[in-house]
This record gives sequence, C-alpha cells and structure tokens, in this order.
Amino acid sequence: MTNEPTAAPGAPAFEPFPDLIRRHAQARGDQPAFVIDGNAMTWRQLATDLGCVASACRAVPLAEGDTVALFASMAPEVIATFFGVVDAAACIVPLATSATPESVLSMLRDCRARVLVATADVHALLAPIEVTLRAEFAGRLIAIGFEAPGWTAWNAWTQAPAAVDARVALAPDQDFNIIYSSGTTGTPKGILHRHGMRHRQAARRSFGLDTNSVMLLSTPIYSNTTLQPMLATLAAGGTCVLMKKFSAAGFLALCQRHRVTHTMLVPVQYQRILDHPDFAASDLSSFVMKQSTGAPLDAGLKQRIVQAWPGTLREIYGMTEGGVSCVLDVNQHPDKLDTVGRPPPDHDLRIVDDEGRELGPGETGEIVGRSPYMMAGYYGRPEATQDFYWRDAEGNVFHRSGDIGRFDADGFLRLLDRKKDMIISGGFNIYAADLESILAAHPAVREATVIGVPSAQWGETPLAIVVPVQGSDVTPQQLLEWTNAQVGRTQRLSAVELRGEIPRSALGKVLKRELRQPYWDSGAAAAAPSDTTGAHR
Repeated sequence: MTNEPTAAPGAPAFEPFPDLIRRHAQARGDQPAFVIDGNAMTWRQLATDLGCVASACRAVPLAEGDTVALFASMAPEVIATFFGVVDAAACIVPLATSATPESVLSMLRDCRARVLVATADVHALLAPIEVTLRAEFAGRLIAIGFEAPGWTAWNAWTQAPAAVDARVALAPDQDFNIIYSSGTTGTPKGILHRHGMRHRQAARRSFGLDTNSVMLLSTPIYSNTTLQPMLATLAAGGTCVLMKKFSAAGFLALCQRHRVTHTMLVPVQYQRILDHPDFAASDLSSFVMKQSTGAPLDAGLKQRIVQAWPGTLREIYGMTEGGVSCVLDVNQHPDKLDTVGRPPPDHDLRIVDDEGRELGPGETGEIVGRSPYMMAGYYGRPEATQDFYWRDAEGNVFHRSGDIGRFDADGFLRLLDRKKDMIISGGFNIYAADLESILAAHPAVREATVIGVPSAQWGETPLAIVVPVQGSDVTPQQLLEWTNAQVGRTQRLSAVELRGEIPRSALGKVLKRELRQPYWDSGAAAAAPSDTTGAHR
C-alpha cells in the first residue's frame, strides 16, 4: 500500500526538473529564468551552473539520496545549488534562516546533511555553532559571498573535475527535497517530497502559467509557499522574480518594473500592500492571478483585494505534507468568502471525530485528505509518519490536517481552528475563527487573534488580542461588548487586549503558542484576565 495516489491517466510523462531546465535553455536560452535583486539569470546560465553544482556534489562524493542543506537567502548561486543538488540525485534541504543555531544544528543532524551551503547575509547567525560545524562538516562547508576559516568558496567548489561529471538518471521515486515543519520552536520534522510528487504538482498547470508569465515571490526558499509556485513557473517556462526580503514598497515597485502576472502571498503581506500609500498609484494591470496561502484570508480583506487589485484572486488552503487542499476562486464565489473553497477534483477530503469516525455533511471535526500530491513521509521518523495517517474503511491513507472545520451544503470548507488551539471553556468548544471574524469586521480593528487563557471558573476562557487601526481611540471594553453582543453566551470573550502588533512567523502565521505562554506559565493564572464579572457567561 502506498500513501501517495498516482496521477490521473493522461498526465504528462515524468520529466525531472534539471532536464526540464535544460530543455528550456535550448528553446529560450537568453531569456530570464530568474530575476534576483535586479539581476537576470538566464535559462542558459541556470542550466550551466546547476551542472557545475552537480559535478561538485559527485566529487564530494554524494550518493543517491544524500542530503545537502541550504542556510541561505535568495541568490543566483542558491538557485543553481538547489537544482544542481537535485541533478546529482541528492536531496536538497533548505533550512529556515529564522531558526535558532541550536535548531539549525538539530535539523542538520536529523537530515544527516553531508554538505552545508550558506550565504553571507545569514552566516553570522551560525556563530554559536561554528566550531561544531567545522568539526562535523570538515571540507564540506560552502560559502556564498563570504570568506571564513573552514569554509570553501562556492566558485571554487563548483569547479569540480570533469571526470566526475557522469549524469545520473532521475526517477519519480527518488528523494527531491526535505522541508522542516518548524524552525523556531518545538522539534521540527523533515517533510520529504519525491520527484514524482513535485512533477505532478507542477504539471497541473492550474494557475494559467505559460512562457510569458512573470511570477513574483517574496517568501523564503525554505517554504512550500515559495517552492510550489516557483516550480510550476519553471515547468511552464516563465520567469520567477525573487525578493530577498519582503517590503510592500519593494513589492509594488517590482510588479511595475517586470509587469508581473502572478504572485503567491500570505495574508499579512496582502494587508501591508493594500495599506501602503503607494498602492493606489501603482500600475498592477498586468496581473492575471494572485494567490494566497499560509493562513485563512479574512473575508473583508478578500473583498478589498478583488475591488482594488486587477486579476483574479485564488485562496489556497493546504499543508506542506500535502493531501489536504481546497481552492477558492474568490471572484467566482463572492458569497463564499467565509470559506476556503472546495477540494480540487483529484482530492478526497473528509471530516472525522476524535475517535477517527467519519462524520457527515455539516458536522464539525478534523479535516483529513488524500491526493496525488502527498509527502513520502517524515524523514527518518516512521512512527510520526504513521501517527499522521488516518485510514478509511478500504485502508486508503489520508493525511491528518490538525485543523477543525466543516463542509457547507455546497461542499465549501469553513475552517474553525487548529485542533490544538481549540478553546474548551466550561465544557464547550469555542473556535477562535468565529470570534476573529467578528472582530475583523469592526472598523477600528486592523488585526485580531483569539487565544485561550486560564480561568479558575471555566478552565480556560477566550481572550482577544487586537491591533487597532492607526489613530483609532477604540477601547478594549467597547470591543468586548461589541463582540459579545453578537455571539452565544458560551462563546463570549473574557477580555480584550490592545497591542501594537501580533507576533508572526517569517511566513506570516500568528504565533499563538508564544501569545499563550505567559498566561499558562507557573503562576500566570492569577494574572489572567478576570472572568468573574459575568461578561463571559
């Protein structure tokens, strides 16, 4: 039994990405495959450079499936390394540059990395583990743009002997990449993707991409938010414009300079772009499609994007592990903005309860899914992989999302909360999404999130953390009363806190665990917002 369904009959034949790049290099060698910091990397240059990296990998030597780690920001050498490692039948492992040095070392050991490649702008972050790296990667630390003891310059490394330049035939069941599920807190798990899955994903051509498409990406290379659209654009022969670091002003400038047609952004980036003073005067008429992923896109924000930004808007709900996905074409379904859309035709999504029993339409439970775009497993963790599975009556493998939701009568999915973030107050389940959507509709609210905090009376109780609109004089009490007037008695907020910002990951996800921690630490219950006044019940 496999955990990964095969592609539908009639799907394009398997073509490894390095071969695809070489084919595009022959057809359009002088056209840009990538633009990074204003510098174009042509298809011909990419094909040549990835070949040099592949030779260097064979000279290490690396065997099939060996791993090469990237601790890097966007650069032409990074892109060449990514595909050169793949061309050598090795597995590329981009690591989060937001990770702590200890977490980086843990991930390097977890994936059994043979080579580490780093860029100058993030090298200093490795200082606390530099001595350990030199010992564990003797002769296999590769530097892009800097010099340091124990490191080999990328240009020197890629001048490998021609004698090791024998190319290896790549197959669908070979390892392609590992993406770590977390790089800031907790114990990250390596999500393993294989060539076949990446090929099927890119071959879908569901974003309307072609050789004239220009995809602007501003998220890091260690994220599937970047890799999925980047690989799809390469497959179509289009151009990827990459930002080293996102800024709303820089994004708008690049859109106009390169006549961008497509992008993938996370919700907080849309918010910042729309709020930027340059937005109204920016020419975005070249846009064909904008995509959003990483977190639910607020209904009001969806409306703003559709009204103010040319081109269609598509929201994608999914996970790096694959299997669970929904798509909402916002322009076509203005009456479904409180949902994340419907599963694509090649996906099978279901709702199950805590005991794993399948639930019916309209019932609330955990979302599980199955598709041709599923990970091979958590790298080196068979038990964690098995725990991630749910199986139907026929024994088919589905992936658990950890998200709570329900399908409406039309088959559209509404997300309610992360299972681990659900608030159980006085025996009642409270879903943060319900309260957050109400708060987001208040004209004085810029951002809002809801967490569970300790309560002597109810076990835990919902607290809203709100970033008000600049210049607003709204008070916490006003927001508390306004929200509680619109919800059932068991859903009421216990308190509202106003803050200047909400902590987020590098990909824009709200760090709810970080927000909850001060309240749940030893002795924090006494400092939690009071819920004894009757406002909560």
